[in-house]
Amino acid sequence: MGFAEALDVRPGVTSVIGSGGKTSLIAALARELPGTVVLTTTTHILPFPDAPLVTSADAVDVRAALAKSRVVCVGSQAEKNGKLVTPELGIDALASLADHVLVEADGARRLPLKAHAAWEPVIPACSGRTILVLGASGLDCPIREKVHRPELFCELAGCAPDDLATPELVARAANAEALADVALVNQADAAPERARDLAALLATPAFVGSIRAGTVAVPR
Repeated sequence: MGFAEALDVRPGVTSVIGSGGKTSLIAALARELPGTVVLTTTTHILPFPDAPLVTSADAVDVRAALAKSRVVCVGSQAEKNGKLVTPELGIDALASLADHVLVEADGARRLPLKAHAAWEPVIPACSGRTILVLGASGLDCPIREKVHRPELFCELAGCAPDDLATPELVARAANAEALADVALVNQADAAPERARDLAALLATPAFVGSIRAGTVAVPR
């Protein structure tokens, strides 16, 4: 079973949020999904190295790029650091041009776990599915070291920044936020049993896996 099948990714717009492997999951889904795929963001991303980049706001340019390559990356060029920001063309317009639009709708500063501020994540109104990614490499580590926005996480989970990010606390925070339709506990190879513990405690349907290893499964 691949990631697209497990996470039930259908034609249209799919948003990926959370931490611990969003960009890697989007790249994996792009490889698996049939038809044309646009990779984009509502926050900030680096261009995908294996996909042609379109920074134009003209639908004709995106259509032409998709005619040459099944997968393209679309975004507006940020003023610095080489990152892309939300495309001027708009997510709705991109959805009319490709079979799938995969949106990285969150940021986590490369940490495996996070809590969300009031303005996060930036999920497009036209998104048909939202996938929450959680990084198992952060489990049982001090919250202040492995969680983006640790103070918010502690408010949600009822704990302190020096506490360990146990599956129970991570699930409590994620369930309180209730932001996604389905979850992937990634980096399961780092802590297989604890990853399964976390998946079992989540309120949404959840899978465990390793995007790096290309494996995904229903937790026992």
